[in-house]
Amino acid sequence: MRSKKSLLLSVSALAAAASVAATVVALQASTPVAAATRQALPPGYQIVTLPNANVPNFQRRTLYCPGSKRVLGGGAEARGNGAILVGSFPTDDGRGWIGLGRQIGYNDVGISVFAICAD
Repeated sequence: MRSKKSLLLSVSALAAAASVAATVVALQASTPVAAATRQALPPGYQIVTLPNANVPNFQRRTLYCPGSKRVLGGGAEARGNGAILVGSFPTDDGRGWIGLGRQIGYNDVGISVFAICAD
């Protein structure tokens, strides 16, 4: 009986060691990838947000990039019961992002806006 117990403990210890080794290898492999991702970002990369606020249905909420940065992309979110995002698009000058929506059965809707900006 004793040999079965020690065999079981040995197998468990081996499995635990293999798991730790696999985790270390995965972490070492992901570090260069994370560094490469950071290096691939454009200069001045920044995500900016316009927090949720209730506005009248169909009223635009506009978020501008700080300083002389330009918008690379963005999005918006409509919040509320029956909220519908009607539009999410860049400003005409390419310096910000616009979001608008409506809410069925109400006169206002919660709108949040997000923009990805860079130099």
